Amino acid sequence: QVQLVESGGGLVQAGGSLRLSCLVSGRTFSRYGMGWFRQAPGKEREFVAAITWSGGSTYYADSVKGRFTISRDNAKNTVYLQMNSLKPEDTAVYYCAADHMPLRTAARVLADFGSWGQGTQVTVSS
Repeated sequence: QVQLVESGGGLVQAGGSLRLSCLVSGRTFSRYGMGWFRQAPGKEREFVAAITWSGGSTYYADSVKGRFTISRDNAKNTVYLQMNSLKPEDTAVYYCAADHMPLRTAARVLADFGSWGQGTQVTVSS
């Protein structure tokens, strides 16, 4: 059974930085794309960033492009989200997600991801 455990959330002032981590167990991590999504109160869960199984390609929502960086360490079964220049509108619960299909090149929508973490709260104060 696949398990995803996020860490690294917290409270930060606008303009600050946080790095989220997601440790994956229960599958061959290096064969699956990974993504980060977020959900603010009263809003739908939205795509933030994704990375292919090899780490060769990354994708970002327009709202975070240039500020957030997704990366992965296949030796540590971990995917990261480095968040810089944080804004109050980045406040949300952030979820790590694993693609349910191995070796796919472009998983970026909710339906592509079959396993989810429990979420970690990120709060950006103004």
